[in-house]
Amino acid sequence: MKATAKVVYEGNLRTQCTHMQSGSVIQTDAPTDNNGKGEAFSPTDLLATSLITCMQTIVGIFCQNHSIPFSHCEGTVEKVMYSDPRRVGELHVNLDFSENKWDEKTQKKVQKAAEACPVAKSIHPDIKLTFTYLF
Repeated sequence: MKATAKVVYEGNLRTQCTHMQSGSVIQTDAPTDNNGKGEAFSPTDLLATSLITCMQTIVGIFCQNHSIPFSHCEGTVEKVMYSDPRRVGELHVNLDFSENKWDEKTQKKVQKAAEACPVAKSIHPDIKLTFTYLF
């Protein structure tokens, strides 16, 4: 099995993560509400961010495979933490596809593709997912 990433704990609740294939580097930091400085993505921020980036990527692949023009998408994701145990309890994703001018049939297909992304299908069912689309 080939490693996806190498992660080094740098101290002070910070890690450096290197993507093995590309060499791309990101850092994580514990959030301010959990003993950290909040100076970088937290591990749970990465979970939330991976959901929205996966959705956008899968829409891109879907549109490419079906010859659907796809020029732009912006979005936000809100992570809601729960306690006892401390965990991600909710993820609220907002995606703005309004620059693409799709008909209603295409919009429904894009929405279905987005919500079937691998990250969404990997998130524990106890995490409440809310998706809002602007077309």
